[in-house]
Amino acid sequence: MADHDRPATVHNHIGGTETAARSGATLPLVDPATGRVHGSAALSGPEDVDAACRAAERALPGWAATTPAERQTALLRLADALERHADAVAAAEVTDTGKPRALFLADELPAVVDVLRYFAGAARNLPGAAAMEYTSGRTSLLRREPVGVCAQITPWNYPLMMAVWKIAPALAAGNTVVLKPSETTPSSTVLLARLAAEHLPPGVLNVVCGGRDTGRDLVAHPAVRLVAVTGSVRAGQQVAAAAAADLKRLHLELGGNAPVLIHEDADPAATAEELVPLAFYNAGQDCTAATRILVHHRIHDAFRDAFAERAARQVTGDPDAPDTDFGPLNSAAQLASVRRLLDGLPDHAEVVTGGSALDRPGFFHSATVVAGVGQDDEIVRSEVFGPVVTLQPFTDEAEAFEMANAVPQGLAASVWTRDHDRAMRASRALHTGIVWVNTHGTTVSEMPHGGVRHSGYGSDLSLTGLLDYTQVKHVML
Repeated sequence: MADHDRPATVHNHIGGTETAARSGATLPLVDPATGRVHGSAALSGPEDVDAACRAAERALPGWAATTPAERQTALLRLADALERHADAVAAAEVTDTGKPRALFLADELPAVVDVLRYFAGAARNLPGAAAMEYTSGRTSLLRREPVGVCAQITPWNYPLMMAVWKIAPALAAGNTVVLKPSETTPSSTVLLARLAAEHLPPGVLNVVCGGRDTGRDLVAHPAVRLVAVTGSVRAGQQVAAAAAADLKRLHLELGGNAPVLIHEDADPAATAEELVPLAFYNAGQDCTAATRILVHHRIHDAFRDAFAERAARQVTGDPDAPDTDFGPLNSAAQLASVRRLLDGLPDHAEVVTGGSALDRPGFFHSATVVAGVGQDDEIVRSEVFGPVVTLQPFTDEAEAFEMANAVPQGLAASVWTRDHDRAMRASRALHTGIVWVNTHGTTVSEMPHGGVRHSGYGSDLSLTGLLDYTQVKHVML
């Protein structure tokens, strides 16, 4: 296993080999649980990005010509490799993110492996229209072909998971990839590329580390035909503007601000018990986190008290401690962003529990519940991306829908009720890409994950996600 151990310096992975940035420049990597530098990563410049894109371009004809069965075999072997090297993968992910090791191994890694195995099978099941004579004497048929070289940019909240959500459908469809992970969390992604190099031809999967300038260089590279980004709304807007110059295809999974609608027929205590772990999982650094809770006024106070009591029992701390529910925020900058929103609360807002950073090394913050907020307050309209939940009362169903939809984001929502008709009305009325009923946050490989409005467009996961990485050609005989 020594050859797969994570190095102190995380290098680029280009053309099947690891290499330092040509300038020799690096960025420090900080352990969020301690606040101390634990390593460094390559800071890629235009020459590094060009080398990766050219490697992907050279590999494209051969990989696109492989059969779906051959691509399936490669993805299945990569899934098996991740399982075999689970401890090394966890070490890379946990040191960069501070998330609890046990939860990563129990929840996230199995989900990552499942995504690879799903797309391995989906590669052999692309839909197609039947050949048909739509005009006399000529037969039409459709070919689904890979788009080409795909540039992919992933965030720091789920480094390995988001990398696999991106590369699995792209590779299954016959594309080649150049992926840039977040500058704060590249380790598990580069380890993924190292493992993949044993099962993929050189240049099919390339990883370049670096910051925003590296991402800009990647988006602008002429070899790239599709750009896929998971990140903030602002990042998506900047990428869309840059990609427009060369008419590159776009796949944007951007910010969320999920409303949770709890109706008067829901059990306040039971609903609070189920929602708290979902709201604070990964320190709330999740675009679908249950962070904006709207509660019918008749049960608002009972729910508030039950939710706050349960939230106060959430344990944040050492990633290796067995009782840790969530770890630190990813960086000093993200902790400062959360603090700015909480320090700027209006006078009518009430911090029911939590509300403070922890007095210890690292970037830890307590589980926080804020009530009494208004619809126009910044903490309601903005994606906090931290362990902070807001509570608002509503009087009827129409008001709940209006409040839920009155933010720019539209990724996910949930409704909690015993009334089937009400749940179905909510599924139509909520302007989001995902609606959960009496649950929240669950994803499955077979169903699409994507949003509307400022949450972007395009889908991860599912056959829909696979088709996003193909283009259609009409052939007439």
